[in-house]
Amino acid sequence: MMLRMNRTMCTLLAAAALAGGLVGCATPIVLGGAALGGMMAIDRRTAGIQIEDESIELRAVNRIHGAYGDKVHINVTSYNRQVLLTGEVPHAEAREGIEKIVAGVENVRSVVNDLAVMPNTSLAQRSNDTFITGKVRASLVDAKDLSASSFKVVTERNVVYLMGLVTQREAARATAIARGVMGVSKVVRVFEYLTDDDLARMNASPRRSAPVTQDNVETSAPVR
Repeated sequence: MMLRMNRTMCTLLAAAALAGGLVGCATPIVLGGAALGGMMAIDRRTAGIQIEDESIELRAVNRIHGAYGDKVHINVTSYNRQVLLTGEVPHAEAREGIEKIVAGVENVRSVVNDLAVMPNTSLAQRSNDTFITGKVRASLVDAKDLSASSFKVVTERNVVYLMGLVTQREAARATAIARGVMGVSKVVRVFEYLTDDDLARMNASPRRSAPVTQDNVETSAPVR
């Protein structure tokens, strides 16, 4: 029993290290998470793009905070210079205004705006979202046919968002895994799709940015 608990804890700790959404979960505006230095070698983004993503998140957070302060709860996640916005805002004008702010940040290619007009979530809800993110990441780490470092996981109000440079097979597999995690109410896919040939060429040629796609995937998993 102790061995099983230790193994589970190691998996969860590894998932926490990989999960960008765990950083600063209690703050009003949250970074999607800086890439760990040791992970750059296995991330499908170039090291330069990873640094740009970190810069985009920092600039976006600073500008949003300057305009709205603590009136909003925003998660800013940049992957391959495509920004996902999740969280809560007090009115539609703020939702539109924040999207414009982020779209104006240097090097941003596109913005997926999934901000909800509603009161800010509680600390308990955000803690639960962080826990769900960790469980999804742990499940991806355990999957032998996937590269967990190719995925970014964000959770907001029990909705799991998946980002990454992946093939159609990888997208379907990761979605199925996320759907099976206890507490997940819906999975939203925000992927850039690659072919198998693309993957084979990625280390030998400059990487092109594919159009972002967003798919909502409902799940029957019970919500806690």
